[in-house]
Amino acid sequence: MINKINISPDRQKLIVYVVLTVVTLTVFWQVNQYDFIFDDVVYVTENSHIQTGITLDGFRWAFSTKDTGLWNPLVWLSLMFDYQLFGLNAGGYHLTNIILHIMSTLLLFCLFNRMTGMVWRSAFVAGLFALHPLHVESVAWIAERKDVLSVFFWMLTLCLYVYYTEKPDFRKYLLVLFSFVLALMSKPMVVTLPVIMILLDYWPLKRFESRKGNLFLWQLREKIPFFILSAILVIITLHTPNEKETFIKSYSLSSRLANAPVSFVTYLEKTFWPHDMAVFYPFSDQLPLCQVLGASLLILVISVVVIIMRKRLQYLFVGWLWYAITIAPVIGIIQVSVYPYAMADRYHYLPSVGISVMLAWGTPSLIKNEKTRKNILFPTAILFLIIMTFITWKQCGYWKNSATLFNYALQVTEDNYVAHNNFGLAMFEKGKIEEATYHYNKAIRIAPDYIYAYNNRGITYGELGQYQLAIDDFNNAIHITPAFVDAYYNRGVVYTKLGQYQHAIEDYSKAIQIKPDDKLAYLNRGFVYTKLGQYQHAIEDYNKAIRITPNYADAYNNRGLAYLLQDNKELGCRDAQKACLLGTCRTLERAKGNGLCR
Repeated sequence: MINKINISPDRQKLIVYVVLTVVTLTVFWQVNQYDFIFDDVVYVTENSHIQTGITLDGFRWAFSTKDTGLWNPLVWLSLMFDYQLFGLNAGGYHLTNIILHIMSTLLLFCLFNRMTGMVWRSAFVAGLFALHPLHVESVAWIAERKDVLSVFFWMLTLCLYVYYTEKPDFRKYLLVLFSFVLALMSKPMVVTLPVIMILLDYWPLKRFESRKGNLFLWQLREKIPFFILSAILVIITLHTPNEKETFIKSYSLSSRLANAPVSFVTYLEKTFWPHDMAVFYPFSDQLPLCQVLGASLLILVISVVVIIMRKRLQYLFVGWLWYAITIAPVIGIIQVSVYPYAMADRYHYLPSVGISVMLAWGTPSLIKNEKTRKNILFPTAILFLIIMTFITWKQCGYWKNSATLFNYALQVTEDNYVAHNNFGLAMFEKGKIEEATYHYNKAIRIAPDYIYAYNNRGITYGELGQYQLAIDDFNNAIHITPAFVDAYYNRGVVYTKLGQYQHAIEDYSKAIQIKPDDKLAYLNRGFVYTKLGQYQHAIEDYNKAIRITPNYADAYNNRGLAYLLQDNKELGCRDAQKACLLGTCRTLERAKGNGLCR
């Protein structure tokens, strides 16, 4: 239809670039007004390394840590850069995610258009990637920076690879390899990229046709560096100890194997009918056998069909394998997440491209008449994308804050202990203590080993002055996971309130032993030392807290008080004034009232 009005190919491509950018930006712009939620505290708001901005120590930490169970230094560096620009303004971080998502979309269009010369089919693939409702989670969640960043480098790597294949050159090859390294440093899921390169060699690049002999050796030799790098990252991900305490219920291998085909097919279903989308889908170890067998049979049938038809319909074969291969690392057989998940919307982000390719190239092959094909498919594709756009816009609205997000998750899922816990936390922050406790209780009834619900309920009991109940909950959490740093810290807070200072010091010390950069544990242990008159120990703890977070107002305030109690007016007043400049004036006002500071 577009060709009838004689728009040149270059103008068509420009139209696609502009429309994809404008529509995607319009749909996702609303998240720019949203706040930090859920795991964003781990990644940004309570992460002292991020809040130092771009520094040499920050670089070292980013490349050495597995603080969230994954090695992804570029994610940390990108968040440090955002902090440098935006501080703790969540809108800036959201904007970065949106920009990365748009850039990935444009690269995806460029990739398939360059490989196939098909402007509008490539535009459909990119449009569905940009506007699919399941991709809201990857874009709207700051903690999922790893998704949008890794896929950007994934698309860039493939674009550079296509450029390399057009006229192979060692410098071009190094560019491809470098881009792949950046992708690996963003998220381990991209380890499958070398296999996708081989698929694209088969179709649409058709490099197999130009190499009649030794196909396997040629592909292996060209891709060896990529496979080696992928293998190294797999080893790092699976065998390096996780620095962060986790709650991972031990599900049997048979349960995880049963869940895999069901989730695989559920992703397919939600590609065409996106409904009941939740931030967390609880893992079930009691799936009906008929559901598992039915899903497995469907996968087998589709796989056999595309293999049989691979010579005539190569795009179906490549699209199906793209989907299957890229989703395999996150299908749930190997659990590396803090929470055992059945599936996650964000894991659809990259694999969805394969299904889009099957639709874009496979659907036209069903209609032989070219005129009918043009008259029907173009408006149908536009209508389909409009529907997806509307659902995506609506889905974005659920991510405005934690309360809205987890309340919606409770509506669309069953026995969702993570949603109960986090909705309870949102209610607690609003001062709705009874409602918060109700949801913590629900979470514990569903998952009796769920340490985060015990911890949060313990905090609630502490706020209510029910200290023994609080201690019991922290004890339960520690019994389940002895390395659970938050429970030690929070139990220390309760012991401090009870005046049991030695117990408090022991708990803060244990928290510091597990997490040496826990500035709050240093701050509170320093407070207890001050209470005990051990001012030098207190000052040493405040020094450590300030080294972790250089502009830590409370640490300067408390250190100033400790100095003044040591009769060191010079250092005490200096710290008190520094704390006041940073927003905490308690010690300075007290010192002025006593005539100690001017």
